[in-house]
Amino acid sequence: MTFHLLADMLVMLHLLFIIFVTLGGLLVFRWPFIAWFHVPAFLWGGGIAILGWICPLTYLENDLRERAGASGYTGGFIEYYLLPIIYPERLFGDFPRGGFIAIGIFVFVLNAFIYWKLYRRKS
Repeated sequence: MTFHLLADMLVMLHLLFIIFVTLGGLLVFRWPFIAWFHVPAFLWGGGIAILGWICPLTYLENDLRERAGASGYTGGFIEYYLLPIIYPERLFGDFPRGGFIAIGIFVFVLNAFIYWKLYRRKS
């Protein structure tokens, strides 16, 4: 039971990290020091999507699930939890790598825009 609970908590942490990667730059408007945490996070998150890597949190979650007696899953967090929610047929079609590359590029472009706005605001 403990391992199952830890795995579930890790899923929530993973989801919060993805939200921070995607939109954390908006927090920098209010608290500029957040950029020290957000820039490496969005570079990591976008890079994982573009390069096709699997986040280490996914491996940890699978390990915890297996220790709890459940089976893990293949692929990454996004494929397992988020794609069924965001209707993957439209985004991913027959070429799933293209969808992940699009997600990575979206993360980079969105955050470049946010930081550009921050830069212009300071100038």
